Amino acid sequence: MSGRLHINVNILNAGVFGGSWRFPGTDGLASYSIDHYTSIAKKAEAAKLDAVFLADGPSLDPSITHRTGNNLEPTTVLARVAAQTERIGLIATLSSSYNDPVELARRLGDLDHLSGGRFGWNVVTTAGPIAAHNFGRTGEPDHGLRYRRAAEFVEQVAAAWAARTDFPSPQGRPVVVQAGGSSDGKQLASRVGEVVFSAEQDIRKAMAFRTELREGARRFGRDPDGIVILPGLSTVLGSTEAEAIERRELLDDLLPDAYARGRLAGQLGFSLDGLADDEPIPAELLTEPDEAGGSQTFYRVVKDIIDRENPTLGQLLKKLSGGGGHRIVVGTPEQVADDIERWFRHGAADGFNVMPDVLPSGFDDFADYLIPELQRRGLFRTEYDGTTLRDHLGLDVPDVPAGVWDSEPLEAAR
Repeated sequence: MSGRLHINVNILNAGVFGGSWRFPGTDGLASYSIDHYTSIAKKAEAAKLDAVFLADGPSLDPSITHRTGNNLEPTTVLARVAAQTERIGLIATLSSSYNDPVELARRLGDLDHLSGGRFGWNVVTTAGPIAAHNFGRTGEPDHGLRYRRAAEFVEQVAAAWAARTDFPSPQGRPVVVQAGGSSDGKQLASRVGEVVFSAEQDIRKAMAFRTELREGARRFGRDPDGIVILPGLSTVLGSTEAEAIERRELLDDLLPDAYARGRLAGQLGFSLDGLADDEPIPAELLTEPDEAGGSQTFYRVVKDIIDRENPTLGQLLKKLSGGGGHRIVVGTPEQVADDIERWFRHGAADGFNVMPDVLPSGFDDFADYLIPELQRRGLFRTEYDGTTLRDHLGLDVPDVPAGVWDSEPLEAAR
């Protein structure tokens, strides 16, 4: 673990909370304009963050009925952000399930060259029937097949970058980012991930997850220090604790119930129709996480909450606040900094992938008040030491992964 935190900001439309677009003073349509992204990125660069991050999926999400979505293709947006900034890293989510490795390698390689070595690729194995239907398929590939394809896909992309002689990357090659919560995901992260996003809610489980991935990397012949673990963190800040709590309560009130129910049903893999808010989730409907077909990471997070707390449906919806299942911390900048420092000092995280409650106001508070508090504690940089994303993360260029995975040919795995 390095002596300082690594922090990204996830520019997730109007904010991670399901009702963020309805928050007073927020432009609910701002995420449809490029200025929304460039202004937040400039603010993040002024605060010396490692990177901005864009989540994405290759589909039109029907939940747009209840909230704004991620509407613009990430590399298109980040190309503009690159032109408007100088140092901050740029991480784009691109699917290994629904892209071509040769085209993706060229697109990201070109962007990495033009940005001065600031790009990272968040590898996702796109789950869900919506994306599958968008590509003319009757159903999504099963979980294991998606990860076998992803392994070979990453190998092909990394090999293409290594063979690149025209327009080389100032940082060697783009940084490979992965989110590895399932058994298949953790194997992939241990093999190829350089930055790994996680969704742990409990500090002890986060410590165990970080240790497991570092040991996994060692088994693959990698340096365990070549993996940076960044749990997701949603922040709700106030100048006083009471103000922060009031802000969280307002966000809960603004959450469209239909959106929250629909998102949770998607995470659990079954309908919640007919289940009242004062009823718990029926235990007989829950399967083991490794048997879940969609995102096993977030299924595991939600099931852990259910097993540990046995909440009613209403309590569970409020705890998740319509978000993706990431940990939510509410308080003053000093209180949230205490939480961040505790996780960092205990080896539960190398930093965080931060998802402010509301954009841009929640990130303004994070950058203006929480980052200076972390800097005062000596936990976060006050200036950039280098110019590339690898410089910010303290990562060397790893060897090219090849010939390790026992996978089907790429076309067959599609």
